[in-house]
Amino acid sequence: MTTRDLSRRTLLTAAGGAALAVGLDGGTAAAAPTGRHAGHHPGRRPARGGAGVVPGATAFVQVSVATAWSAPRLTRPLDRPSSTNPVDLDAWNAAMPETTDRSWLSEGKLETQAMFGRRVLVDEIDGEWAEVVVVDQPTPRDPRGYPGWIPVRQLVADPRFAALTSTMSTATVTARRTRLHGTPLGGHRGLPVSFDTILPVLGAGRHLVRVAVPGGGAAYVRRRDVVLRAPGEQPPTPTVEDVVATGMRFVGLRYLWAGVSAWGFDCSGFTSTIFHHHGITLPRDSGPQLNASGFPKVDRADLRRGDLVFFANKPGGTRIRHVAMYLGDDMILQSPNSARSVEVMSLTEYDTKGEYAGAVRVIA
Repeated sequence: MTTRDLSRRTLLTAAGGAALAVGLDGGTAAAAPTGRHAGHHPGRRPARGGAGVVPGATAFVQVSVATAWSAPRLTRPLDRPSSTNPVDLDAWNAAMPETTDRSWLSEGKLETQAMFGRRVLVDEIDGEWAEVVVVDQPTPRDPRGYPGWIPVRQLVADPRFAALTSTMSTATVTARRTRLHGTPLGGHRGLPVSFDTILPVLGAGRHLVRVAVPGGGAAYVRRRDVVLRAPGEQPPTPTVEDVVATGMRFVGLRYLWAGVSAWGFDCSGFTSTIFHHHGITLPRDSGPQLNASGFPKVDRADLRRGDLVFFANKPGGTRIRHVAMYLGDDMILQSPNSARSVEVMSLTEYDTKGEYAGAVRVIA
């Protein structure tokens, strides 16, 4: 994504029998917890989507991936699967087979996305929409995080979950996608979550990890699909090959403007998410990734594998419109536009108009 000039029910049954049903109407209905292991707070009913979401609140994303729009009420009928609670991002992608349906989103409609459990700050409420900033996505537009409008039903205020995120071990999803289940035995389809979703750990066994979820309660995820880290522990310092290998796992994934997840990336959402997974924070958008990331710029003649390369809106232009990862031998890894998917191609082939605008070295 370039710098903005436009600027069935899923059942999460907590251990011991508490059930958190996330309905298609955007609400959540909870059965009373039973037993001393119900949820992560015995006796507490999981909160409905939208609970406590008021101006000034800290809230958390309660759906697989929340999509942030540039203004409230911009959604088309085909966008409904992205604005409910739960979301159905497979259905949303399926509703946009044509490039025109997807490119419409880039016409000042979408800002970014935020994954399940991510923290947002609520600035304003307009009907069923909340104006928020996504705090883990740096941008020059707001020192607190990336701004946008998210349906209130997709958020929940949860001080206990907030405390757990800062005091407990964490589970980071390493699979492209996995599912959270309410019981160790599964049984229901569960809630799908994306690569790089990060949740507090309540307990871990040989095959399953029990995690806290926003709004109260708990869920189980397969241990093989996550990496566990101690409180405050950062990912190990990556090599260039670590980052390249992670990016290559998404080759073939269809582009999605504003996307930051395994349901689709835009160009800078791809690079920022891949590096974030390895403990390196980049600005959300391509322009700031070049000009405000703090990483050293490198000449084209000195490019190395793993560098980020940038392209302007015209030859010699200063407005950055695209970012890709350099692989060496004139090849790049990128999520280019609404007509295409994450791909490897020649930098020279891509840059037929001479719009190359610079590069930065993220890993020395």
